[in-house]
Amino acid sequence: MAATEATIGYGAWMKRGGVTATGFADLGVEIMSITPPGVTRDAPDATHMSSPDQYREYIAGMMDAGEVQIEYNFVPELTDPMITAIEAGKVYYQISHDDWTVIFQFQAICTAVSRAVPLDDKMTGSATFKVSGKPTLEAAA
Repeated sequence: MAATEATIGYGAWMKRGGVTATGFADLGVEIMSITPPGVTRDAPDATHMSSPDQYREYIAGMMDAGEVQIEYNFVPELTDPMITAIEAGKVYYQISHDDWTVIFQFQAICTAVSRAVPLDDKMTGSATFKVSGKPTLEAAA
């Protein structure tokens, strides 16, 4: 068996662009974890009165890239970068890793930002981004 090519997440990053896929910049928060886009597909029920052997029939429906989620160290600032993200509407984002040869690129809308301020642990935040359209994999520069 060949040796694994698995790596740890240290070195991963997420950047925000604008309404075009140019000018990407750091999100401005200390990211602890990233859940990249996934994919699901609807399966509409196409069963009819003569479906063979009384079994339901399904057809391939629309696909959805889902949501991207990040967790980060919450550092209170006068201009909160995640509030800026939620106010920006639909823009381009990129996710990659210092060791990867590809970059996930997609349009998304930041739909949720939350924060936790515990008594005896670090303050954290999380943000959710709803992916719009099909994400692409681009070659890393």
